Amino acid sequence: MFGPESKELDPPRQGGQTTVMATQKKPKNWRARTQAVRSGQIRTPFQETAEALFMTSGYAYDVPEEAEARFKGEAEGYTYTRYGNPTISMFEARMATLEGAPCARATASGMAAVSATFLSALRQGDHVIAAKAMFGACRAVIEEILPRFGITNTIVDGTDVEEWRRAVTPKTRMLFLETPANPTLDIADLKAVAAIADDAGARLVVDNAFASPALQRPMAFGAHIVVHSSTKYIDGQGRAMGGVILCREDFLKDHLQIFLRSTGPTISPFNAWLHLKSLETLSLRMKAHCENAQAVADFLAGQKNVRRVLYPFRADHPQHNLARAQMDGGGGVVTFEVEAGKQGAFAVARALQLIDISNNLGDAKSLLTHPATTTHQRLSPEARADLGISDGMLRIAVGLEDPQDICEDLEQALHAAR
Repeated sequence: MFGPESKELDPPRQGGQTTVMATQKKPKNWRARTQAVRSGQIRTPFQETAEALFMTSGYAYDVPEEAEARFKGEAEGYTYTRYGNPTISMFEARMATLEGAPCARATASGMAAVSATFLSALRQGDHVIAAKAMFGACRAVIEEILPRFGITNTIVDGTDVEEWRRAVTPKTRMLFLETPANPTLDIADLKAVAAIADDAGARLVVDNAFASPALQRPMAFGAHIVVHSSTKYIDGQGRAMGGVILCREDFLKDHLQIFLRSTGPTISPFNAWLHLKSLETLSLRMKAHCENAQAVADFLAGQKNVRRVLYPFRADHPQHNLARAQMDGGGGVVTFEVEAGKQGAFAVARALQLIDISNNLGDAKSLLTHPATTTHQRLSPEARADLGISDGMLRIAVGLEDPQDICEDLEQALHAAR
């Protein structure tokens, strides 16, 4: 359902396997679901079947010469978990395999991944182009934090290829987008925007958190960097924070590695282990999320007090054909708009008996969000209107419950809110 057919794994960072590690299984022509279970595994001499959790901050050396050689990069092995850890390396290797990326580095959160991508490579005078439909914190980084360092930006309609093209300047170094976007589920043309980045000598950065590598692999369409909040569908159960940056070797070597080592936005080994184990079921979970979300979207489209429904794989979605060309499924998020604005939206939320009110997504449990007062509340009313985020808009991250139970809960909540 996802990912490249197979690829030889790059060695985990800092050499990963040392004389104390057992040989890992060697991938052959493994398919994606097999890679999600097997790739990147490092076994100790105990030959454990479940990946080991290395809860350690540091590592010991037999002799001081060994420490010196590792720090010089002349010998394999780990030195400090801020620099590398076997559990984190396994997670990174598996993510790289599933995304079809040469390299991966895990971070403490999705926003740490986004921020590190920008701050590691951009310099004073550089220019960023970003799609206006994006997570509120990403927009804050681009419009409020980067300008403090003399990095300018242009915000465009991510669905309009010509706007991307017109926004390019000689100083443009990065293009950033989410697809599907939060919360409007706008779909950007990855191949077209990547070509614009190539022509400008810039890098296209794609936030793939809403789709996950189970449904979309942006590098296959020309993206240069992919970022994830692994807190979402990678974890899948609302347990632990994390992020991932996937990139090419030159970006890692020239920009990212020294930034991560020096600033320390490191994921904990425990969180990396949780997300590593969750990857084993990612394709199965995403298939169920998509099936449930499609059923919920179709149900909502038939309700009288629902003004509109947005779901990428419905024929009435504005970029329906593009979504099907880029994605293997419509995802687990449905956005809809109810009558009576904020009052109507809040009435629906209050009446829910199964679905939780939460600003998170990607959980096994269905979660409802009112974007205008949570994820995008820092934007002005005018900016929200420009994005199409009305006071009556609700975003539901459809979980893994029985879809009939989810629809019945929405039905009674919509009826109670009339």
